[in-house]
Amino acid sequence: MRSLLLGLCLLLGGCSQWLFYPQAGLPVTPAVLQLDYRDVYLQAADGTRLHAWWLPAAPGVAPRGTVLHLHGNGGNLAWHLQGVAWLPAQGYQVLMLDYRGYGLSAGQPSLPAVYQDIEAAFAWLAQAPDVQGKPLVVLGQSLGGALAVRYLAEHAEQRQRLQALLLDGVPASYRGVARHALGSHWLTWALQYPLSWLLPEQESAAYAIEHLQGLPILIYHSPDDAVVPLANGVQLYQAAQPPRVFQPTRGEHVQTFAEPVWREVMLRYLEDPQGYRGLRRLGEIANPDHPH
Repeated sequence: MRSLLLGLCLLLGGCSQWLFYPQAGLPVTPAVLQLDYRDVYLQAADGTRLHAWWLPAAPGVAPRGTVLHLHGNGGNLAWHLQGVAWLPAQGYQVLMLDYRGYGLSAGQPSLPAVYQDIEAAFAWLAQAPDVQGKPLVVLGQSLGGALAVRYLAEHAEQRQRLQALLLDGVPASYRGVARHALGSHWLTWALQYPLSWLLPEQESAAYAIEHLQGLPILIYHSPDDAVVPLANGVQLYQAAQPPRVFQPTRGEHVQTFAEPVWREVMLRYLEDPQGYRGLRRLGEIANPDHPH
């Protein structure tokens, strides 16, 4: 069904609109998980009003740093809350951004307009008192990671503010992922190459990640990912400049942080992004249910 929708969007709209599947409104808030939070409203350079959630460090936990979370192409903040809900208890404050057209944010998402939304988030973080003097990292999941790579490649001043960039299940090539989706259904299989050429390939992460010199990057990707195949993560790792770490995981698309072991990898990585080498093979991961 997703491939059919993709094909229809490309035929009717083309360009970048197919990348975004926004859901208006917010069915839940972080309160459902008993998390402290604050609604934050930002304004993009073109005047678009954006909504975000600010999750402070848990009560009694000293703040260790701040995470700017850029979610994937479907749903809105509420759909992606579980990916970062664990961070406040570990001392990491989180700014969760909804791009234009998502949740309570105004406008309609498209490229390059969405980069203004990321710029607005960085501007808010630059003046937020609780953020100053602490490490700042970006966590981009799926499309959010691709947007982060492209944005940071063109904004050295923001790149220099970061301690690290974390990518989870990120597409290396928009056309490649489109061909994968279109090729998964017999009704759209023959259209995978002609329709994929309607996409803004020059915006893809694979063309930008090499320009993030000096920025430590941790790349998570699962061989079980049926939406963005593992080859995407490998391609990004190969194109990135050191220091970078490729961390294979297990599980479905961007379900990485449902597993405590991958949370622990992130926490250890953030202790020393320049020197961390990661759990390079799945066999190195301890099974908590069957300890050695």
